[in-house]
Amino acid sequence: MAIKYAILGLLSWRPASGYDLKKVFAESTALYWSGNSNQVYPALIRLQNDGLVTSELQHEAGYPAKKVYSITERGDEELTRWVLEPPDLPQTRDTFLTRLAWADRLDDAELEAMVERYIEELQMKLLMHQEWVRRRPDTPARTPREIFLWDMITRHDTAFYEGELRWVLAVREGLDEL
Repeated sequence: MAIKYAILGLLSWRPASGYDLKKVFAESTALYWSGNSNQVYPALIRLQNDGLVTSELQHEAGYPAKKVYSITERGDEELTRWVLEPPDLPQTRDTFLTRLAWADRLDDAELEAMVERYIEELQMKLLMHQEWVRRRPDTPARTPREIFLWDMITRHDTAFYEGELRWVLAVREGLDEL
């Protein structure tokens, strides 16, 4: 997914600076794109050049001026067009699966350590996600339907980590039985 649609979506919610957008991306699993935070500012420039966003300098006492971006009517139309496109299916490619495919070359202790490391990482990620949910980050909440959709996105992420953890525990159990 191109970062431009994630940015347009956020700006359809509320105006934001590039720094604000980078912060939301860093904290969110729902707003994924295959890139890094250094792409936010170039994407904003392209969006502005394409007439999909506008910007204005805002001055705050004691702080440097910041450029705040807003979505244009044309940007809103582009976001709606993209939302209506057929969705991409989730990717199941995973480096752990690739490693596991060739893990028979390891001795029992090495394989057990590899699986245990993955279990620990998943447990930590699940705990971090649960804490993130507990803190309830600021998300769009303009309508009951929007609240529901964002809640379901959060539940999706929780279910993913829980499912992956159940699966790898079954891998460990199966290896123990062998």
